[in-house]
Amino acid sequence: MARECIITIYLFVFKILFNFFKLFRLKDKTTFIVSFGDNSSYVYNELRKKDYPGDIVFLKNKNVTLNGSYDKNVKIYQFETYHVLDTFFSIYHLATSKYIFIDNYYGFLAGVKFKKSVTCTQLWHAAGAIKKFGLMDPTNETRSKRANARFLKVYNRFDHIVVGSEKLAEIYYKAFAATDKKILRTGIPRTDLFYNEVQSQKKRQKMFDMLPNIRHKKVILYAPTYRESDLHCFELHLNVKDMVNQLGHEYIILLKLHPAVNGQYQLNEELSGRVIDCSGQFKINDLLFITDFLITDYSSIPFEFSILEKPMIFYPYDMESYKSERGFWEDYSEFVPGPVVYKTKEIIDVILNHKFDYEKIREFKGKWNEYSHGHASESLVKELFFKQD
Repeated sequence: MARECIITIYLFVFKILFNFFKLFRLKDKTTFIVSFGDNSSYVYNELRKKDYPGDIVFLKNKNVTLNGSYDKNVKIYQFETYHVLDTFFSIYHLATSKYIFIDNYYGFLAGVKFKKSVTCTQLWHAAGAIKKFGLMDPTNETRSKRANARFLKVYNRFDHIVVGSEKLAEIYYKAFAATDKKILRTGIPRTDLFYNEVQSQKKRQKMFDMLPNIRHKKVILYAPTYRESDLHCFELHLNVKDMVNQLGHEYIILLKLHPAVNGQYQLNEELSGRVIDCSGQFKINDLLFITDFLITDYSSIPFEFSILEKPMIFYPYDMESYKSERGFWEDYSEFVPGPVVYKTKEIIDVILNHKFDYEKIREFKGKWNEYSHGHASESLVKELFFKQD
């Protein structure tokens, strides 16, 4: 109840400021609201290539590091923080921009109405989905009617939703109550990198320079999904000591944990050089270019990693409890493009005996990257900014 009251007050204040700034003239301006950054950065770079004449503004989460270089006239503000001035200017830019791009759920959308000539485009932060979200999130059943009504208002603010496949479009029909006319089948912008061999090689070389120990090794990346319980008591459910002992020196293990649990896991000194915690240092997509074997569970990483057609192992050690709490879009074991295992010794066996179905990986890649062919950023920018009538 208290939470709902705070949200109501926040939306009320936001709406008052937004409506005041709506009195100002609308500008040829594009504003990105970013929680993850990658998709927005690719769209920005494409706008720059096309000599987009309008102003560009980034409103970013405090934990976001924007990739690449940005022109000095690009404005960047902290958004949804305690920085009062940044919040003030953020609302001004939202109310006076012709183009809005978002990559996550933003509650403020429930309290505002953009002018008719404004377009709000949802880039989202994943190329596919295993677990349910949006209107299909099972936890909605425990939320109030007011909260669920607010969720729907937010989703109704999306004018466009970018997808990389029909599979993802079908999910958005349910998760966001989206109509087909809102779906933009231009591909996921950040997947462009996976099709660019020159840039991919640069990424690989950069990673080898920063992690010289992994050169000429078979790299295993473990990237588990974040669970709320991890915040209070994190436990690594992978026996990395057994893995390094049984796999031998030709293998090296990289860990990529969620930012919320950075620093909670301490590597045993005897594993130094054989296991590297990359959690606070590198972006996941950079790590994928040097990865030979991916181990994950419910994350969206496989949708992009499949473009590289490399083997994946799925390790949902808590599948039954996670399924009842979050829910899956499809039967998990049938859905994922790799062996499903529940113990470290099974992972070791799969790797040593190379129990992978590459045809299944290619099918998964084609199904979820149907419209992502290396030119998604260009296609999106052309569709929204330079479409010929």
